[in-house]
Amino acid sequence: MTVVPTLTYGRITIRPLRLRDARDLDFALTSNRGWLRTWEATSPSGHASTDVRGSIRALQANARSGLGLPFAMELDGRFVGQLNVSGITYGSLASASIGYWVVQSAAGNNVTPTAVALAVDYCFRTVGIHRIEICIRPENAPSLRVVEKLGFRYEGLRRRYIHINGDWRDHFCFALVAEEVREGVLDRWVKGAVPPGAGSVPEWARAEAAQRILPGRPG
Repeated sequence: MTVVPTLTYGRITIRPLRLRDARDLDFALTSNRGWLRTWEATSPSGHASTDVRGSIRALQANARSGLGLPFAMELDGRFVGQLNVSGITYGSLASASIGYWVVQSAAGNNVTPTAVALAVDYCFRTVGIHRIEICIRPENAPSLRVVEKLGFRYEGLRRRYIHINGDWRDHFCFALVAEEVREGVLDRWVKGAVPPGAGSVPEWARAEAAQRILPGRPG
């Protein structure tokens, strides 16, 4: 079992996602549907689950198996979103992925970059993870700004990688390994020590992403 901690910096806290968050989670998702739909993971089968409590239970079971860390994000003590560390592997790979969403009213308060930095530092320092990956749709400018702020390194384009908003979508891949941020992701960002240009997508990569491929054709 991987312990899901409570971590705070300034006005922002990440803490274990709990069953009693179901009402706040359901309200946040429902009231921010238009804001979130474009970036929301969907099922290729077309089946959409609305069982919020069931989703929380599944994430908690994943944590008990040591495969994930489900966090609630708070701003000034108010539930404003989710951050999930998923796909945790140990041994020779020692890696994980991070995904997140935040309500529209909390945007612009550095909630997401702070939450990501807190989670990554915990994974590197306590869980023993060596590599953290974040994959983002090329059109998702706010999320791209998160990895740019924190200095995640661009690694490449993954074609039709995740089913989002009803179709398979391309994603840019970013990553950090523990040796790149020995001082900590949060500390490096807060001190303004992120190397210039780190986390930005090269122009050639943007051009590559703009060259769409059609389903069923090589590309």
